[in-house]
Amino acid sequence: MTSVLKRSAHAVSFAAGRLTTEARVLPSFLIAGAQRCGTTSLYRALSRHPLVMKPVLRKGVHYFDMAYDRGLPWYRAHFPLVTTARALGRRHGGRVQAFESTPYYLFHPLAGARIAADLPGVKLIVLVRDPVERACSAHAHELARGFETEPSFERAVELEPLRLAGEVERLRDVPGYVSAAHRHHAYLARGRYAEQLAQLEPLLGRDRILVLDSGRMFDDPASAYDRVLEFLDLPRIGGVEFARHNARPRTGVVPESVRRRLHEHFEPWDALLVRWLGADPSWRR
Repeated sequence: MTSVLKRSAHAVSFAAGRLTTEARVLPSFLIAGAQRCGTTSLYRALSRHPLVMKPVLRKGVHYFDMAYDRGLPWYRAHFPLVTTARALGRRHGGRVQAFESTPYYLFHPLAGARIAADLPGVKLIVLVRDPVERACSAHAHELARGFETEPSFERAVELEPLRLAGEVERLRDVPGYVSAAHRHHAYLARGRYAEQLAQLEPLLGRDRILVLDSGRMFDDPASAYDRVLEFLDLPRIGGVEFARHNARPRTGVVPESVRRRLHEHFEPWDALLVRWLGADPSWRR
């Protein structure tokens, strides 16, 4: 009953948003990924800032990856009213910024160009973590949600090339195409962060992309939060609370030989992150 009422409330709220779309703000920054890297924790921390406004209905709107054919008015309907933003700005003496968090944006081959076209000047925040741990976490996550049927992480990684074969091309060439395999079974591909950042950089510019090492963020959340506020040109108002969210219990033990092999696989991609992080990734120290 609770879920039915929640869906009904969302439907009513979104219908109202569609009727007032021109009076609604668009986001000035996005948390674009990576999946299973602490995006929910950062989203919740930023949502508590008095000058930051989150989407009306959900954390991630998935417009630039899976719903782009619905048009910008549909996207705008997910965000608060301009009048609300102005009132908050007057109350706290600053410019209010709206945002959303959709971790698939970083990995989707068309999302970057769409973001650059529809949100000129938008800033992107990207979180990265040990890609081996990310892959293990993603497998447990997809298994728990029913999108993965292979209980063995090692076997799922072996199946990845076959599952993803041709999917990027179809996403680029077939209007409106949505790939379940690309979204849910890219355990290693999503961890090649530098590859994805290299595609975003010419579209948005280096100065509009902030890359955070989530390991360091959880070790020293106050410093990471200050970096984010400086990047977004937001004042520090109040304290900051970081908690881990969406953790999934692991159903099996990954053999150490598999971990070593994957650690070696990611080494060249991790080395390319140094220019984005300003230091070696925490998992390579």
